[in-house]
Amino acid sequence: MCVRKFILNILSIILVLFFFVNASGQINNRKTLRVRVLTYNILHGATLKNDFDLNRIAKVIDSLKPDIVALQEVDFKTNRAKKLDLMTELAYLTGLSPLFGRAMYYDDGEYGEGILSAFSFVQTKRNLLPYTQNHEPRAALEVLIELSTGDTIRFIGTHLDHTKNPMVRLNQCAEINKLYEENDYPSILVGDLNAEPGSEEINLLKTIWDDAAAKNSAATYPSENPRIRIDYIMFKPAHRWKVLEYKIIQDKIVSDHCAFFVELELQLK
Repeated sequence: MCVRKFILNILSIILVLFFFVNASGQINNRKTLRVRVLTYNILHGATLKNDFDLNRIAKVIDSLKPDIVALQEVDFKTNRAKKLDLMTELAYLTGLSPLFGRAMYYDDGEYGEGILSAFSFVQTKRNLLPYTQNHEPRAALEVLIELSTGDTIRFIGTHLDHTKNPMVRLNQCAEINKLYEENDYPSILVGDLNAEPGSEEINLLKTIWDDAAAKNSAATYPSENPRIRIDYIMFKPAHRWKVLEYKIIQDKIVSDHCAFFVELELQLK
């Protein structure tokens, strides 16, 4: 009888230890979360063959299995885009949730930024950026996203002024820093910034943002023969993020830009 009781006690202890170790493993698994991010200037779907092929764009996106995507040069029901809502079309092709943010009215429709996400949008906001006469209006499309762990991050997609004069871009960078200087949420800033590493514009952004590709600044433009880097993925605060993978995807037909992909690891609280 005593032997039986002893064995039962041992089994009880083993079961308790098993559940404790299992629970500890689950807690450890929640200390970090990988977030796959893609930014792509899609040339309003036109392609370099000028054959308007959204399937090509979707294939590039699908090949990388991103969690969050920022797209630039996105049309909404313009004549040149065959009156299509590009974000809704790409959402259908990729299975991701879409959001469009207008930067300006154009060609009997709208033109601006787009976001695709595998996670739920908690909040969305379109922030208009400063510009001057004879320059195109620009916007920063912002979303709060709830991750699979229940944690919330901020994601911003933008497309800065493309002209040679850096002053408009500098003002736009200053506005972005002002909007997001607080560290209320771990944040990711991505897009076509139309400025090269080491420029005044990028240095200004880097006063509060970290460049995911700072150690390997591969060219992203033009896609046929990339010579300069103007597409970026940045994050803040630095201690919450770690870069796991960095990749440039060169497709000579889809767009005049290369797609830029980064896998980040978020340190959870």
